[in-house]
Order: sequence, then C-alpha cells, then structure tokens
Amino acid sequence: MNIKDNVFVITGAARGLGLAFAKDLAAFGGRLALVDMNAEGLEQAAKSLREQGTEVRCYVANVTSEEEVITLFNNVQRDFGQIDGLINNAGITRDAMLVKRTNGDIITMTLKDWQQVVDVNLTGTFLCGREAAAHMVRGDRKGVIVNISSICRNGNIGQSNYSATKNGVAALTSTWGKELCRYGIRVGAIAPGYVNTEMVSQIRPEVLAKITAQVPLGRLAEPAEIAHTARYIIENDYFSSRTISVDGGFRL
Repeated sequence: MNIKDNVFVITGAARGLGLAFAKDLAAFGGRLALVDMNAEGLEQAAKSLREQGTEVRCYVANVTSEEEVITLFNNVQRDFGQIDGLINNAGITRDAMLVKRTNGDIITMTLKDWQQVVDVNLTGTFLCGREAAAHMVRGDRKGVIVNISSICRNGNIGQSNYSATKNGVAALTSTWGKELCRYGIRVGAIAPGYVNTEMVSQIRPEVLAKITAQVPLGRLAEPAEIAHTARYIIENDYFSSRTISVDGGFRL
C-alpha cells in the first residue's frame, strides 16, 4: 500500500510509540486520524504535524467503550471519506505478581488490575480492529491493520495481565489476517522489546540498566525504529497474519 494520501487511524497517538507512528506516516504523506484519551496531548501532537503540512484530525475516545469506538470510526469516515489503515497502539500496564508473600502477608494481583489491562489492550484492540475492518469492507477499500503485541507475549514475571493480552493480540493478528484477506485487508503485528519511551523511562534506573544489559545490541529501541517496522508492514503487500519481533535480539 502507498502511504501518500491514504487515511490512517492511530490509537494512543498523543505520545510515545503512537506519536512516532504518526510522525513517520506524516513524512510519507499519510493523512492522520489521531486518537487518545489525552485531548491536550493530542492537540500538541497534531500542531507539530500540521506545521509539516500534514492533514491531521484529533479524536478523544476510550477504546474500551464499544459505543465510543463505533462513534469514533463513523466520525473518521465522515471527516476523511475513507479509512485505509489502523495502527492499534493504545495499551497500558498494571504490573503485579500473581501471588506474593510479604512479611507473612499474601498479596495477589487484583481483579481490577487484571481487567483494566484486558479491557484496553485486548478488548480495545478488538473493537478498533472490528470497526476499522467494517468500514474498509463497506467502502470496498483494500486496507491494512497493524496491531501492537510485545516481547512479553511469551510470559514475563509480574505481567500476567499484560503478557496474556499481548499474546492475545498476536492471535488476533493471525486470525484476522486469514479472515480479512478475501476483502483485500492485510493484518500484521509488531512485538517490540523495550523501547525508549515515557512508559519505559518510569522504570527504576537500576532495573532499566539490568534490562538493557540483557539486550544483545546493548541498548533500548528508539520509537522511530518501531515506526519503521509499521511502515514496512503497511507498504509490503505480501505481508499478513504474522507478528514481527523487534527486540534487539533479547528473548524473555
């Protein structure tokens, strides 16, 4: 798919990887629908992109709400007249051990922390993917969906919720790619390792140093490198149903 003049919806677009995806697609002439819960952050992101001559519109929406996601994609279709791609980037973490003994007390991961991560990372991915695909099929437009999985999809200590959702995202990618190919819609996913974003910068320095030391390439990924992978999936018309690991050689 050519990026120029096509319309791409990006969730979680106010900062971090979402903003990196937006900047990369803008550089190649994409028209952008930026989605986030952070209205102020969206406008700041959009302002910098518009200064480069990019067509950008902002949409505040909660990807866990079916009603809001349906309205979101209806509005994007109305405003742009088409939907050609989706980067399903919105995601959160709520890390905790499943069960932990501390000073004789037993502490467990709360159902709230489990459910919040499932709602955003898995249900949000499902809802946005469903609505984007429905509009593409309805408009008889070939398109592409890029989901964001994680290196942690194979399991990571303290991340029962996150790992489960990111493995689920990889499974959705394979399933959707097989289902949607008949309509000319491709689906791929990226499983990043640790990336130099605001979320990772919140990790304690000594812990982050230990993580970085385990990466064979000796550093974290830069957001632009993950964005480059998303562009590869979008532009390569023979890529579908697969998850690409971009992790510097690090394996959990």
